[in-house]
Amino acid sequence: MATAVVPLEDELGDVLEKGMRGKGLSIEQLAAAAEVSEGKIADAIDYRSELTLAEVRKLAEILGLNEVGMCALSQGSYPLPILPGLPFCLEVLHMNYGVGVANAYLLSEVGSSRGILFDTGSSLRALLEKWPSRISHVDAVFLTHIEGEHTGGLCDVVDYFGIPAAYVPEGCQAPCGSSLGEPTVTVCGTLEVTAYCTPGHASAHNCYRVRSGSGQSRTEVLIAGDLIFAGSAGGAYFCCRQHQEQLRRILKMCPPSTVIAPGHGPLSTVENELKFNPFAS
Repeated sequence: MATAVVPLEDELGDVLEKGMRGKGLSIEQLAAAAEVSEGKIADAIDYRSELTLAEVRKLAEILGLNEVGMCALSQGSYPLPILPGLPFCLEVLHMNYGVGVANAYLLSEVGSSRGILFDTGSSLRALLEKWPSRISHVDAVFLTHIEGEHTGGLCDVVDYFGIPAAYVPEGCQAPCGSSLGEPTVTVCGTLEVTAYCTPGHASAHNCYRVRSGSGQSRTEVLIAGDLIFAGSAGGAYFCCRQHQEQLRRILKMCPPSTVIAPGHGPLSTVENELKFNPFAS
């Protein structure tokens, strides 16, 4: 399993902004409720935070966010776990997109040249730049949601690898692929992929829980898309309420050791995010 260190997707300011959107609060309203100056909150959102730990705790309380994780973010020290071993290979394909990085994932049985792909990146070219040479065949591709940095190369990728099965969330308007709703289980070799509908970031968004059907290990992987990141969550552009409900539902459903493979940022675990993630409180 790849363990490269990559930056968190969000900083304190991003979390504050998402928390305010979720509560329907303006900077002025949050400042008044927390007795913190509007300027300090605006500076934090603009990545120039001078908030004290006491102020961060107060903001977290008003926004209903995990104050331990918020304080860790404010200090640039959000904790990441030691990842458990998996009974299959997990390749993380980090691809530059604009000023950020998006993740696609390739899962395969140990020693196999065949794999299954989750999201495709912005283009076939971007994906091939990160592609491991040992994988020559792709048996299926699963999309978490339709956005340029995650699915821009879908049809080209399907054609290039001759992928026999492409799956998209139910309700997606995709150029190719079959709809996959909850709780459909797809078996690829010894890997079992269960789809869960998790609207919030987008109206059509899936997470995928991947387990080994061989009984070698109970450790699982959650392909989370833009539902949750290490230390944050995806923007709830479709519905804040549904996004929060789905985030809590999925974290409660998965075993604590489950590896979270998010659409952006580093890998984490369910246990770690339940302890520290601001939006998992």
